[in-house]
Amino acid sequence: MNKCVKIANKTVGDGNACFIIAEIGINHNGSVALAKKMIDIAVTTGCDAVKFQKRTVDVVYTKEELAKERNSVFGKTNGDLKRGLEFGFKEYKEIDEYCKSKGIMWFASCWDEQSVDFMEQFDIPCYKIASASLTDDKLLKYTKSKGKPVLLSTGMSTMEQVRHAVKVLGEDNLVIFHCTSTYPSDAYETNLRVIEAFKQEFNCPIGYSGHERGVTPSVLAVAVGANAVERHITVDRTNWGSDQAASLEMAGLYHMVRDIRQVPDLLGDGVKIVYPRELPIIEKLRRV
Repeated sequence: MNKCVKIANKTVGDGNACFIIAEIGINHNGSVALAKKMIDIAVTTGCDAVKFQKRTVDVVYTKEELAKERNSVFGKTNGDLKRGLEFGFKEYKEIDEYCKSKGIMWFASCWDEQSVDFMEQFDIPCYKIASASLTDDKLLKYTKSKGKPVLLSTGMSTMEQVRHAVKVLGEDNLVIFHCTSTYPSDAYETNLRVIEAFKQEFNCPIGYSGHERGVTPSVLAVAVGANAVERHITVDRTNWGSDQAASLEMAGLYHMVRDIRQVPDLLGDGVKIVYPRELPIIEKLRRV
């Protein structure tokens, strides 16, 4: 049995309920009001946490990338869009207070060291390393130095790159998430058996960060051993934004959480028995 990780009042690992994260990310489209609606969805459906993304735009992106033409409600360049999607202290303070009032934890994927420092202003319970940052040793070390649990996504990474990142972070207070960084992911790209491979190799909880259509792979991920599941959520999959199509609306999230919670009962203990409710059926149908 792999070691467990404590995140606030939740224990993540074998023998514990699946830790379910509703990834709001940038699906709020720069609106705190929209972010609050998604927090409400996460609370109503029984998720354990909501997650955002935090970037220092001028650090994460080059000047050339920011100058590219890209029309949006925020302007005509990619930089206008990226800056428009970033919440500042005022917005996150409001989110922090709202999550506390709703009794749900929140945290963020920080894409640079300044963003980690920014998040240190709030009492977040853990940090997430985005798949794009898995090879950024400096960021990994800096995030780890804050002394909080680290959740590591492994999309677009080889096994050797994953091993290196785990070596940098250490297995204590680490949760590794199997992930494929396509939006949305096709079935052949999902490869849920990687979860089993991770559990055999690493002595820490293993999760699944999914971008697929529907909920079946996320539920199956728990059946093959995932201790945590993260999915993008939205109020409307037709909203503008790069992550919306790979996100779950309230009904989909409700069904995913419900089905994940049923997995332990569905799997059972492997001991073949006759259940009490079968006894009258025996009397009715068996000849001998």
